[in-house]
Amino acid sequence: MSEPADEPDQSAGRGPSDPDTSGDRDRQVNEKSLADVAGNYAAQSGIERRSDGQIDVLKSVGGVRGLIEAILPGLVFLVLFTITSDLQVSLVASLASAAVFTVARLVQRTTATQAFSGLIGVGICAFVANSTGKAEDFYVVGFITNSAYIVGMLISMAVRWPVAGLLFGFIRGEGLHWQKDAGRRRVYNIATVVIMAVLALRLVVQVPLYFTEALVALGTTRLVMGVPLYALGLWVAWMISRPKEVVAEQQRTDHPDQTLT
Repeated sequence: MSEPADEPDQSAGRGPSDPDTSGDRDRQVNEKSLADVAGNYAAQSGIERRSDGQIDVLKSVGGVRGLIEAILPGLVFLVLFTITSDLQVSLVASLASAAVFTVARLVQRTTATQAFSGLIGVGICAFVANSTGKAEDFYVVGFITNSAYIVGMLISMAVRWPVAGLLFGFIRGEGLHWQKDAGRRRVYNIATVVIMAVLALRLVVQVPLYFTEALVALGTTRLVMGVPLYALGLWVAWMISRPKEVVAEQQRTDHPDQTLT
């Protein structure tokens, strides 16, 4: 009886100098995983890009509807308390306006994340103000939140992972590769400082108004320095952190007659 033929050795044809494709496969898997993470992060961040690669500021803050959802509850509280001096009525009306937005999004089956977060935020502010009986305490939670964000951004820069890089890097398709580039890390540090400056400016302007109990001025500056100022800071941070090749391409597009031949 003849002996069965030996099974071919899959590794026999691989010499010591032949490449091992397992490492390439691992890298491909890692890159795909990073791309998936980047896509999810970008989708959840709320930052929107136009077809020309620029940031769409209005869409990034939720569009006109998002602006109204962010501004109206605080405006309702400020106007009603100024007119009636009734804290409970003003707080209930503010909560009701936020709740209406949330219910409307649920009924229309649209993304309700921003409306829900707004409702929770207004609820916490209302609870604090109602507990102390002081209308100006409606804004205390905002001071704490802004301070926490500033500390978080300072830490992110200290550990060389600036927040702007984590946010914009994914949206631009840079993933986490920018962190290894000292130049990109530097511009993302600057962009993070811009966003942080917006938060710090709020505190510098509003905290003194809180301690002097200037409610109307405090409420007004809170509205003006809320979403509108944040959107401006976001746009500036995006623009100054653009990669050099994007800036060069934009300049060629804006000034085609200056292109060297």
